[in-house]
Amino acid sequence: MARAHWQFIVAMLALLPWTPAAFGADGPAEAGDPYRRYIETAPEFRPVRQDPAFLIGRWDTWIYMPWRYQWTIGTGEAGGRFCRDFGFNGGFTDHGEGPLEWLQRWGLRFYNDHTAGKGDLHLRGSENRSTVQADQRNPRVIRHGTDGPRPIDANLRRRLRDRVSAHIANLRRSRLRVAYALDDEISWGAFVTPLPWRLNDDDAAYQRWLDAYYGGRAPRAAWVTPDFVLEQLERPLRELDFSPLLDRLSYQDSVWANLIHELVEHANRIDPQTPCGFVGGQAPSIWGGYDYAKLAKAIQFIEAYDLGSAQAILRSFNPGNAWAQVTTHFHNDRLGTENDIWQSWYYFAHGNRGMIGWVDGWFDGAKPRPWLERYKATLKELGGVQGPKLAGARWIHDGVAIYYSHPSIQVSWCLDIEPHGKTWVNRGNDHRLGTSHNVRKAWEYLLADSGIQYNFLAYDELIRRGVPAEYKVLILPACYALSDAEAERIREFCRAGGTVIADFACGLFDQHGKARRHGVLDDLFGVSHDGDLRKRDFFGGSLWVETNQDKAYSYTRFRQLFDTIPCRLQDGFAIAEHTLGTQKVHPAVRGKAIYLNLSPQRYLQYREEGTATDAHRATFLRHINPSGRPPRVVVTHQGHRPPQCEVTYWSKAGRTYVFVLKNLPVNATTTGGGDATGLNAEGITLDVELPAARKVVDERTGKALGEGKAFSFRFNGVEPVFFSYAGGD
Repeated sequence: MARAHWQFIVAMLALLPWTPAAFGADGPAEAGDPYRRYIETAPEFRPVRQDPAFLIGRWDTWIYMPWRYQWTIGTGEAGGRFCRDFGFNGGFTDHGEGPLEWLQRWGLRFYNDHTAGKGDLHLRGSENRSTVQADQRNPRVIRHGTDGPRPIDANLRRRLRDRVSAHIANLRRSRLRVAYALDDEISWGAFVTPLPWRLNDDDAAYQRWLDAYYGGRAPRAAWVTPDFVLEQLERPLRELDFSPLLDRLSYQDSVWANLIHELVEHANRIDPQTPCGFVGGQAPSIWGGYDYAKLAKAIQFIEAYDLGSAQAILRSFNPGNAWAQVTTHFHNDRLGTENDIWQSWYYFAHGNRGMIGWVDGWFDGAKPRPWLERYKATLKELGGVQGPKLAGARWIHDGVAIYYSHPSIQVSWCLDIEPHGKTWVNRGNDHRLGTSHNVRKAWEYLLADSGIQYNFLAYDELIRRGVPAEYKVLILPACYALSDAEAERIREFCRAGGTVIADFACGLFDQHGKARRHGVLDDLFGVSHDGDLRKRDFFGGSLWVETNQDKAYSYTRFRQLFDTIPCRLQDGFAIAEHTLGTQKVHPAVRGKAIYLNLSPQRYLQYREEGTATDAHRATFLRHINPSGRPPRVVVTHQGHRPPQCEVTYWSKAGRTYVFVLKNLPVNATTTGGGDATGLNAEGITLDVELPAARKVVDERTGKALGEGKAFSFRFNGVEPVFFSYAGGD
């Protein structure tokens, strides 16, 4: 057996001691590319059980599960009648304990929180930044909480498995259990705080993994902090090498994903009928284990906060919308019940199968407050009428994929931190500040505002299978870091007739965070990058990126963020690379590749200020949708598409379900919640035009609207228009 292959197997067994390394779905990897071999055989990319029949199971409708923080009405007769009368069809248990008889009597399906306990997956004290600040510049510190060391080792695994076993044993007699959550707001660090510590003291395991990751030609393991990155940012591109930091963080993401994978499979062995995952999911991040390409393979249930596109990414990575994806709900008196109603419908229309509600401000003593009376019709409709319609439904997109490159998220963070200097330890809110996060969100809004639906495509899936045939367009948003294996798959897609669009700085680094002398896809796009490029050659010339995220750290309006660096604009958007032109279109056999050399981020500002136009959208979408007409359903008000209007589509049992709704920004936090910005209940009439005559049903009223192509609906901006028509997509 070849030495490199043997090293790889040893490394994978070290990371996943309970099962041998699995081959990829396509069989053993090709011998030529070590990164592709790693992706196709590494256990962190092997999915847990995710078949739809098992995952949907008892979760066959939309379920609202109150977390009874201030549940002053009790779990007796009054509490049960309240749930029945107000439409709360779910509940929860905690640490394997709860009012099972009460839940059973009132038919409340529940999830269990802290199935693996508290303090190991979510470190005690992690909410307090002061408890980790002393460790942020010491890469040799081992993971710990305020109550002592918490290394990810055999003892921790055994302790977690024992807890999972005991807690599930208490609950599996109830037929109303629908999911187990291992813990809340889990992290290999502290949320997504910049914390480059070691997960355990097994440095040899890291070296073995590194050898496998590089195919046996790895550099020696190193332990550095982001200070190592800061020292390089004055250098030319060819001298930038972030790999000593980023390789280790990728390793830690893998160790973390494998731990979650092990615990989920352990839960499945004890209770083969109930999915398992976690709650409190954070934004995609360089820190804390939030590489969703890896995590999505390890779970069957998740509550994710709407941060950094996490909700849309998870919906895209969820096979057949089978595992239950939910989010958290906090009532806000200032915004009123309209905010609660909008959130419930918005997330339902995007594939969520319920909500976990934080019970705070619900009762005056034991008396429900008035806002609950106004909210109950929504809860009853979603849980009792509409929820079953989307159970097992399939999301419909318009042939557009946005690429999810986690190495690019890592590189983006390294470039973003320069203005912070030594204060990078205090950086948070990547989901608001980060270049990769804002570029990704801008693309989402550009597409949705134009009536085009999309999915995210994960880097491991691209490498394993190429771009699936269902996609005609692949968007590369701030894809700084691409491997040779990814580049070849992207070329294959383009040569076969696909359209590839990059915004800027595409492929200037490899998957390790080591800069290239030339962009790995320069040949495809017909552009030329030079290793002598410096930050003066990008955007405003003072930083590698478009914004000074330290200067605008606490911004309240996007204009404040984009005013931090004067950039040369074209069509309202910043030109990224001074040495290149814009809107470069290059043919590639049957397809075409477009290098925009423009950043879409300022679309966030224009959208927020109400000045976004079709011309702004056309700057980025003219090669996706030249006519400007949505490919499926055209929605207008007085002849124009309403602002911030989105249409989502689902297919099930020969019918297509269509939602027309407001797509508003959500101000979520790392501890949950999220309020809509700009919500107002202003009634208008929407004209809806289908591409062909169909038998249409108004799903809100159940009324058959007949066969035709044009229909009108009243729309108040808070609740969606929801109709269906015969036929699939």
